[in-house]
Amino acid sequence: MSDAEEAVKTLTELGLTQYEARCFVALTRLSTGTAKEISQVADVPRSRVYDTIERLEKKGLVDVQQTEPREYKAVSVETACRRIREDYDSRINAAENALGQLEEPASRDDEGMWAISQKEHVSERVVTFLEDAEETVHYLLSATEVADQSILDGLQAAVDRGVSVYVELPTDDDYEAFSERVSGANVVVAEDLQSTNEVYAEWPGQLLMVDQQAVVASGVTESDLPDVVNEMAIWTYGRDHGLAVWMRELLDGRFAGRDEDRALDD
Repeated sequence: MSDAEEAVKTLTELGLTQYEARCFVALTRLSTGTAKEISQVADVPRSRVYDTIERLEKKGLVDVQQTEPREYKAVSVETACRRIREDYDSRINAAENALGQLEEPASRDDEGMWAISQKEHVSERVVTFLEDAEETVHYLLSATEVADQSILDGLQAAVDRGVSVYVELPTDDDYEAFSERVSGANVVVAEDLQSTNEVYAEWPGQLLMVDQQAVVASGVTESDLPDVVNEMAIWTYGRDHGLAVWMRELLDGRFAGRDEDRALDD
């Protein structure tokens, strides 16, 4: 893909039409240009150049010289990018304001089972649930590499709000590293997390339960790329959902058992 084609593609992704992007890119390659010249360089029908340039002028991306024939000139790249950014931001703000005026339904539509296929979206879901935590967080981490900084910050913020945070990690080294980055959580070493089973080349990654009703369970797979982890997950929300019920029983049992073991050691 040429630089011009890449520029056209990027501009259309930012909200310009195909013709607008082509005409603007053509003008950035010309000092000034007539409709005929723009048509030839941009590969846009000459009959469409006039209305396209008019729209670009209204967007503040093109200047028009009243000659015969008319001459057109693109504003500087810096000015164009600033004006496109301002327009893009205004659209986002308008959308945010409009969506904020909508009434939320009385019941949560996200109740049920949902799948996530990209690692960054897994982290976003974990962080979202951590931000909503009011009472308890149960967090099991088998593949420690999936706990990025946003998750660690979310755990710390939950602790700082007074939420009871329980964490299980596979090794003593993980315990030391985690304790330095998140303080105030109830952290234990669970050696069984070191020997999780492979199923179809996938291993357990992280398991989160918040307030005994919001659950995220992920698995990781090997990647052909260095230092890259592929992570997929399922999540659910709802105290009465089957997965939440089972996770509540299993996790409560694990932590209760560990409390008993600590009491016997004491």
